[in-house]
Amino acid sequence: MRLNSIRPARGSKTPRLRVGRGIGSGLGKTAGRGHKGQTSRSGYAQKIGFEGGQMPLQRRLPKRGFVSRQRGSSAEVRLHELTKVEAEVIDLAALISAKVVPSNCKRAKVILSGKLEKAVVLKGLAVTKGAAAAIAQAGGRVED
Repeated sequence: MRLNSIRPARGSKTPRLRVGRGIGSGLGKTAGRGHKGQTSRSGYAQKIGFEGGQMPLQRRLPKRGFVSRQRGSSAEVRLHELTKVEAEVIDLAALISAKVVPSNCKRAKVILSGKLEKAVVLKGLAVTKGAAAAIAQAGGRVED
């Protein structure tokens, strides 16, 4: 096979229809657009979902779903990120000042991800079971 001998499959490429070229072409006069109406005019563009004035489907269906208003106010803290904090007792204020969590954060949860090298004391933070075990193993503790 050579590049100059490659051809598309027979019937895969059809020539474009030349409409409005006389009565003998089969698509003369109205050029397959029918008589009168919006779609027969030039420049016609229909909005997506338009159903001819009928209430469209996306407006007939009920709204579903829920987006929590507290979405941005909570954060996850990985174990290895606790080493960045220089405070003796790690609480939410210490995490915010160390830029581990965003400043608008209202609560944080420590999750088991990564290794913890130093002993830390957590206060007022939510902790997963695995993370609590890893903190205890490193010599730290979790206070309420």
